[in-house]
Amino acid sequence: MSNLLKDIYSPAFYGRLSATLTETVPGFDKKRFIARIFDHGFADKALKERMYHTSQVLHEFLPDDFPKAAKLLAKIIAQLRKDKVAEDGLAYMFLPDYVERYGLQHFDSAIPSLELITQFVSCEFAVRPFILQYGSRMMDVFLQWSLHNNYKVRRLASEGSRPRLPWAMAIPALKKDPAPVLPILENLKNDPSEWVRRSVANNLNDIAKDHPAIVMDIARRWKGISKETDAIIKHGCRTLLKQGHTEVLAHYGLNGSHASITGFKVITPRVAIGDSLSFSFTVRNDDKAAQTIRLEYGIYYNKSKGQLARKVFKISERLLQPGEQVQIVKKQSFKIITTRVFYPGAHQVSVIVNGEEKGVKEFELVEG
Repeated sequence: MSNLLKDIYSPAFYGRLSATLTETVPGFDKKRFIARIFDHGFADKALKERMYHTSQVLHEFLPDDFPKAAKLLAKIIAQLRKDKVAEDGLAYMFLPDYVERYGLQHFDSAIPSLELITQFVSCEFAVRPFILQYGSRMMDVFLQWSLHNNYKVRRLASEGSRPRLPWAMAIPALKKDPAPVLPILENLKNDPSEWVRRSVANNLNDIAKDHPAIVMDIARRWKGISKETDAIIKHGCRTLLKQGHTEVLAHYGLNGSHASITGFKVITPRVAIGDSLSFSFTVRNDDKAAQTIRLEYGIYYNKSKGQLARKVFKISERLLQPGEQVQIVKKQSFKIITTRVFYPGAHQVSVIVNGEEKGVKEFELVEG
């Protein structure tokens, strides 16, 4: 069995899909569909390319008229459910892609289709072009969806309207002015679904990167409404906390001046790419009263041109009694990953207590 994620698009998958299409698409030709899917370039296609390819091939078997095709997409989903196909399967992302690709010029048919499909597989990426093309008209749809009886549709209202949704196209207008998003988040701040509330927090975190004052105003207004809403705000302020933003630190009563660190040392001053940095320190509450201590560390990565750029990682947040101290031993992996390039040379690690950098040490990263 293959360990490659792209191989979720396997012969077995297309066999099952073909059975569904045979039941739902008039005149469906399974043999031709399979032949079109497994063309000469299929083996070299990456995950997203296979997903796009699937929606493109499907288009050859559905009506060119999108409103008619949308009715068949609804039948396909109904049949998938009848066949006990698990919802939220990554392989079925070709369904929202189909609507994004072929339904963009058919707003009145595409929006109900997205509303239906997202209850089977998330449409958060597919809605982005609709925001760009239709602006306030699409934002009005999100506002309506934020009151939907299905939690997956409510989540789409928040997740789809994020100004900076990862791996998706950004929405410049919402980055500049997130005002249209705020009523949506207000409707969802007490949502019974944790999945929806986490999306609200992520949306707020997006907004905080461009408009911290707006998020701080929301934090003050929502404070104490419920423990769930407090959790939304805390998660939504995570970037501001990592930045040591003065207002958010004050909001959470985090004061770095009454805490100290001792014994800060780098255990592995020379780290090979593929291994881990190890460091340790002791933190102490120097205040006469108990206080919350938020511990973080920063890695100053050496970049391609030799400059250092800090990325902050959270360790913990805990209540320390007067004079109480805690020893911390921490590791940071330098295992090769696709989202970051490691450059050999001098790096630094710092310890951050309640937003205040308390010490910086150097270490060297070398070729593995």
